Formats: sequence, C-alpha cells, structure tokens
Amino acid sequence: MQNDTTKLKSNTGFGQKFPELPGQSMGKRKRKKDVSEYKKSLQEKQALKKLYGLSEKQVKRYVKETLEMVKAKNLTDELIKRLERRLDNVVFRLGFAKSLPQSRQLVSHAYFLVNGKPVNIPSFEVKNGDTIAIKESKKKKLIFNNLAATLNKLQAPDWLGLDKEKLEGKIMRYPSLAEVNPPVEISLVFEFYSR
Repeated sequence: MQNDTTKLKSNTGFGQKFPELPGQSMGKRKRKKDVSEYKKSLQEKQALKKLYGLSEKQVKRYVKETLEMVKAKNLTDELIKRLERRLDNVVFRLGFAKSLPQSRQLVSHAYFLVNGKPVNIPSFEVKNGDTIAIKESKKKKLIFNNLAATLNKLQAPDWLGLDKEKLEGKIMRYPSLAEVNPPVEISLVFEFYSR
C-alpha cells in the first residue's frame, strides 16, 4: 500500500519544485506588448503632474495657455519657465519648505511676501526682479526653527538669488530648460493634449 502512494507521488510530480510559476505553461512566456504612443504621452503627462504637484485641470490649463501664448518660440522652454515660476515652486527651490506640498500649504496660509505684499496663491507667477520673503510674524513659527542650518547646506538654482541672512530670495532671471532638466519628455505632454 505504501509503495502505491510513493509511485503516485513520483508520477504526479508532487514534492518537486516547479520551474515556472503556477498558472504558466511550460515554455510559453507572454510577450511584452509595445507601448502605444498614447500611453507614452499619458505617462509623461502624469510624470509632469507629479513633478510639480499639479492637478489634471492645472496641467491642462498650463499647456493650453502656453500653446495659445507662444506661436514660433520653443513651447517646451516656455511651459517649464511658467511652471518653475509658480510661487509654491520658487519657495521650495529657495529651501523655505521641505517639499512642494509643504510649500503650497505655507503659501496658501500667506507665510510669504512678494515685493513686500502678502500672496496666498500657490500658482502666482513671479517675474524677473521679484523678491520673495518670509513674513516677519511667521519667522518665529516652529516650521522655520532649523531653517538657517538647512539653508547653509542648500545651493539654490542659479536663476534664483538667496540671501540666507535676510531669509529672502530674488528672481534673477527665468530658468532655462537645460538648467531645470525635468525627467519628462515635454513634447509628449503637448502631444497628449493636442489629440
């Protein structure tokens, strides 16, 4: 009786390790499908959204406005310049916030002055020569306790001037695409919205 059970085990393969995952037939592997142009452009659009922490509606608006505003110029450069000049992004690049979401929240709660006036709109686009400073009344907040030490380690982008003692930054010029070097193929984002 025991011999029959042993034969059954060896014949059916019980107790042996399978070379394939369960459910896969031996020798047949699924071929990876080619990624469609639509999927590529969708992925790039999603990456841009994530990079700047924007909603679908905001990205669409920026792309449409850039397309309407610029005819002969380089669209990719123009879109990146506009996204980089958002106040929430500038505050983050200057090192006044640890992340884009935190930067957006601080701007929304009017922690910053642009040219001496309080601004609470994260999408506010700063211009050449604009000065961004932390409100005097907000400098003593817990969130800015270690800011001086953080700023000493930070190297702000070349297009921004940072005064670490006054805790303010200045827009020296607009950034170039090469400086920002986003990990996104922007042309595919335009392609996505031009369908």
